[in-house]
Amino acid sequence: MSNNDQSRNIPYDPLPLTNDDTSTNALYNAPPSPEPRLSAFHTPQLAPTDLGPDDHVFAAGAAQPRFLGAALYDGPGTPGLRDSFASSNHTFQSSEYNSSIYALNAQGSGRFDGSYRDDPQENFYGEHGVPMSPVTSSGRVLEKKRATYAPPKAKSRRIIILVAVVILIVIAIAVFIPIYFVISKRSSRATDGSQPSSESEAGPSATSTVPKQKVAVTGGDGSLITMEDGTTFTYRNPFGGFWYWDENDPFNNGAKAQSWTPALNETFNYGIDKIRGVNFGGWLNTEPFISPALYEKYLNNSTPAVDEWTLSLAMAADTASGGLNQLETHYKTFITEQDFAEVAGAGLNFIRIPIGYWAIEVRQGEPFLPKVSWTCVSFVTMFVIDSEFARRYFLKAIKWARKYGLRINLDLHALPGSQNGWNHSGRLGTVGFLNGPMGYANAQRSLDYIRIIAEFISQPQYKDVVAIFGIVNEPQGSTIGQDVLSKFYMEAYSIIRSAGGTGQGNGPYISLHDAFFPRSSWANVIPNADRLTLDSHPYLCFNGQSSAPMSSYATTPCTTWGGVVNTSMSAFGLTNAGEFSNAVTDCGLFLNGVNLGTRYEGTYPGNWPVVGDCSVWTDWQNYDSATKQAIHQFALASMDALQNYFFWTWKIGNSSVSGKVETPAWSYQLGLQNGWMPTDPRQATGVCGNSNPWTPPLLSWQTGGAGAGEIPPSATSSLAWPPATLSTGGAISSLPSYTPTGPIPTLPVPTFSAAGSTSVINAGSGWQNPSDTQGVNVPIPTCTYLDPWVDPGTAPPSPLCAGGAVRRAMSQPMITLS
Repeated sequence: MSNNDQSRNIPYDPLPLTNDDTSTNALYNAPPSPEPRLSAFHTPQLAPTDLGPDDHVFAAGAAQPRFLGAALYDGPGTPGLRDSFASSNHTFQSSEYNSSIYALNAQGSGRFDGSYRDDPQENFYGEHGVPMSPVTSSGRVLEKKRATYAPPKAKSRRIIILVAVVILIVIAIAVFIPIYFVISKRSSRATDGSQPSSESEAGPSATSTVPKQKVAVTGGDGSLITMEDGTTFTYRNPFGGFWYWDENDPFNNGAKAQSWTPALNETFNYGIDKIRGVNFGGWLNTEPFISPALYEKYLNNSTPAVDEWTLSLAMAADTASGGLNQLETHYKTFITEQDFAEVAGAGLNFIRIPIGYWAIEVRQGEPFLPKVSWTCVSFVTMFVIDSEFARRYFLKAIKWARKYGLRINLDLHALPGSQNGWNHSGRLGTVGFLNGPMGYANAQRSLDYIRIIAEFISQPQYKDVVAIFGIVNEPQGSTIGQDVLSKFYMEAYSIIRSAGGTGQGNGPYISLHDAFFPRSSWANVIPNADRLTLDSHPYLCFNGQSSAPMSSYATTPCTTWGGVVNTSMSAFGLTNAGEFSNAVTDCGLFLNGVNLGTRYEGTYPGNWPVVGDCSVWTDWQNYDSATKQAIHQFALASMDALQNYFFWTWKIGNSSVSGKVETPAWSYQLGLQNGWMPTDPRQATGVCGNSNPWTPPLLSWQTGGAGAGEIPPSATSSLAWPPATLSTGGAISSLPSYTPTGPIPTLPVPTFSAAGSTSVINAGSGWQNPSDTQGVNVPIPTCTYLDPWVDPGTAPPSPLCAGGAVRRAMSQPMITLS
């Protein structure tokens, strides 16, 4: 549809206004002027609608930015889905997303002794010497013979001994020096509290055959941590949490984030224990508004960087700056070990980490940096005890989360062809996943990537750390259709449970995004499914804009989200908010996409009225105490209403132009540093005054107990994969598809070995279920394929395959460790 379709530019209801002063001027007062001191926000990208004239937007058919604004309608006068997102949200008729903000707001007013003790013998040769025999004539003759013959023999012996000693010294130096520097480095790190030692909770470990100096393996508030680059920081955790890391026992799960959060080797009781989490957005899957400096560098290119696809192309051409390896520099510096420690110290217990499918592989000219966001080729020598070179970067995340007692929600944020057409999916444009001529083939690839990840994280060494697996981030439900998506979810569920091995309760919780449909429509989607959680991303800032003060939103999260979450916890089971923020306007650099402007200032594509100047909302260095308190209250209300949540996002990078964070409502870390985020998230409990809360526990089968996984045959049949047709593309039988005969690019594991030993600690194989031997989906040589990122409106190849080749699943198992 043309971007000039003005019927989609439908104005939104005003935001909630609770100012006591009913005068017109009071209703539109801006938030209190900030105070001089005070950093960070999240980016979006649209669906192929609600765009202004083509001359000031982007190419026809391209998707709107992730955080969509105007309503979508099937036809004039036919109410339908309203897209509103940011890692975002759609608004729906008869749902929390579609309600008038104003109306909603109005409803609810070895200890180790390191000293060395020497105990030399008194006299090595004894107390008395051996007396010499008397000197006689015969004795003199004997001495003469000795003078003649003995010296050469003694001299020869001394030379041999001397040579042997020199050889031994050379060998000792060759062996000792490398080991000394490795152990010395580790000892220095350990003595300051950065290194630990313990019993294995998740897998067998090798025991060193050479005694090592014992080092500290755990510490609490005030302990000093030395990071891999040699820099140090002080671990601050006022909540009784403690870190734990032992280089000789790297799979120990004894760390505890806070006294009230179960340690990793203890049971996390979902539904009773609250998920209080934060996202590490923009780290291993970049977004322009989270790391604006990466994108600002290429704004003046003939093709500006607007997503990771175009960013990768721009970086690859920029060899003078390091080429595509600039992305690895970002991985290395944007999130470090200290961030994990600070998350635990902030009272949070979960981290949601988005990754792109290119962590596993890329194909057919896809420009993304492959594999590095997970790991690189291992580099281990006989003298390296635990090579830092062998662990990048998601594997480091697992190590650091384990060290600080944090659990991970691994979120597959980008799929081949794009699941939503927004910049965070890898490529801004159209939806090519389960849509268009390559929609089925792209879904086949996606299921392979889900299987590869599931096999890895289901291993006993990792399952207690990577506790949740979000299989698709924000699929565009309005384009794909809920029925088709439900079938994909069922197939992914079966694959993940198979990867975990036999028996219920194996493998991670599986997080299903609501695709911007009402939560109620997902109740019992897979009856008796073993450990599912429903993920929603509620945002307020991408609908109609208002200049009402921040204080007017004090109870909006409670009235907008609280009741809906209670209902979903009963009808579906565990419900989580995978993303939410403190933003109530769409103000912020690149928040809606690169160079797409804002609704608030009337510069966003479409007919948006000018409401005000965004600097009022983004000038965090001048927030006054009232503004900070109002944001603090909004954050607490959001946490209480959502119950189990992940704030989007932990940190925002500085703009290279202004030198500061330009989207402060989206940075948890900045809020902590400047006083508008709660230092203890438990303060949120009861803020909404919920009069009819959901009462735990979850049902037994919802938590992997009795009945879990006993899916009725009728449900299995109705959710059979693949679907018969796609909404755009037609019958599956007429579309290109792959065959599962390719070698599996198994995710590599980290390498650990004990000091002074050639024994390697068991880190798993990367593949939990050895019975899972089917290959990955690859092209059939006799068939024709389009670009996986082709426009969905393109006709499929005809004929699909030469000579009427039969496209069937020919199993040729090949599992490779690479």
